[in-house]
Amino acid sequence: MTDILKVSGLNKKFGGVTVAQDIDFALTPGSMHCLIGPNGAGKSTFFRLILGEHAPDSGTIEFRGEDITRLRSFQRIRRGISVKFQVPGIFKALSVRQNLEVAFQHHLHGHNLEATTKRVLEFASLEREVETPAGALSHGQQQWLEIGMAIGVEPKLLLLDEPTAGMSPDETRKTGEMLHDLNGRGITILAVEHDMAFVEQIATRVTVLHFGRIFAEGTISEIIEHPGVQEIYLGVADE
Repeated sequence: MTDILKVSGLNKKFGGVTVAQDIDFALTPGSMHCLIGPNGAGKSTFFRLILGEHAPDSGTIEFRGEDITRLRSFQRIRRGISVKFQVPGIFKALSVRQNLEVAFQHHLHGHNLEATTKRVLEFASLEREVETPAGALSHGQQQWLEIGMAIGVEPKLLLLDEPTAGMSPDETRKTGEMLHDLNGRGITILAVEHDMAFVEQIATRVTVLHFGRIFAEGTISEIIEHPGVQEIYLGVADE
């Protein structure tokens, strides 16, 4: 099976500080893969390298068999990569409907836009809030709205940067159920996450980053039992 995402020998420095070092990483189509590690391990930087917001100093990134290393972010998005960052990137003064329409307008028109907006509203459980200003939603609902904005264009790969940050346990559980639903529809998911209970809920595979390098990789049970992972994840900051 061809990997949907393949990263080879990825390196990146900022001001002489290494934030990604010799990263080799592959993502299987249809998987739900979590990326964990202490603050400063390079997780968000790795996301931005995949998305094209940062250019690597060396190494390659392939998506669905195509070398996308030098493509700009919008070109990668058009090829089927979508992203939701930790802080909701919504337009708070606009209604829920308007936020979705803004997100979809360059990809969908007419009936397709209306049908997709309706489908995403149902998926995100926001039908009753359709005319509500996005800024008036609860924190969890804002996160779900942005996930809806990210998946309305039917990406092949969804990147999520701490999707449950600030959520209640019930909201976190519901988010996990939503991601399982998306995964069942054929969307591959790569999520940065700190909440290990949530990682256990969704992950088919887990990668641990430390000092910009891959420290360990395996199933959730293998990672939990891995000697050294608890130490770096819980006790050793890499500032």
